[in-house]
Amino acid sequence: MIRKSIYKSPAQLRLMVEPGLATAASLAAARELIVAGSTTLQIDRAAEAAIVARGGASNFKLEPGYRHTVCASVNDDIVHGIPNDRVLEPGDIVSIDSGAILGGWNGDAAITVVVPDPARPELVADRQRLADVAEGSLWAGIARLARARHLNEVGESVEDYVRERGDYGILTDYVGHGIGRSMHEAPPVFNYRVKQRGPEVKPGLVVAIEPMVVGGSIDSFIREDDWTVATEDGSDAAHWEHSVAVHRDGIWVLTAVDGGAAGLAPFGVTPVPIA
Repeated sequence: MIRKSIYKSPAQLRLMVEPGLATAASLAAARELIVAGSTTLQIDRAAEAAIVARGGASNFKLEPGYRHTVCASVNDDIVHGIPNDRVLEPGDIVSIDSGAILGGWNGDAAITVVVPDPARPELVADRQRLADVAEGSLWAGIARLARARHLNEVGESVEDYVRERGDYGILTDYVGHGIGRSMHEAPPVFNYRVKQRGPEVKPGLVVAIEPMVVGGSIDSFIREDDWTVATEDGSDAAHWEHSVAVHRDGIWVLTAVDGGAAGLAPFGVTPVPIA
């Protein structure tokens, strides 16, 4: 049996830039609506409109049985939440995961935003710390990818970042993945230490790194809708993700409009555009 290579050619990497930007646009549109009074279904529609405006389509809708552009996970929902008419309330912590396909190539990314609530500053602060730890761990993982020899070094840096900042849990049942012609491809991208080294990090590797961090136990269950993953203990969750390409001159975050420059700056890494 011939095994398909996980590495893309330079020409293929260039084709992945536009779906990455379409994904970024969808999350920018979603972010604008993560306010009290909005519904997750409104967020979904705004994200889809942004993707279509850039000439793409939702790749989430290509998943069997899924009919939406984003996954919207609120408070104790971790990932895969289905958009609906639920109204966001002050203090909610909201994770939006989105993806676009354009020209047969895919992008995938996620953000977590806390809705302001002046009446409950401590709750907002706690949830913002959780979101910040998850986001920071993502950038720590991306920064490690820039100098790693093997992919599973990424999980070491993600785990170290989270552990150094408090008693947070890192989900182990769900991990990142390769991305390209399909939204989910080999290899898996762990958010924690594993014994195996993983594949070699070299030009052509494209992965979606996506730490899912919770405020309590990592035990989870799937709700009755057969999609939404929630914490068993009711603790809050945060989810951040970017699609990242390794190329001959460095790395480039495909789903960030600046290629990841702002997020990587604290780690001393400068992303390089794909030529």
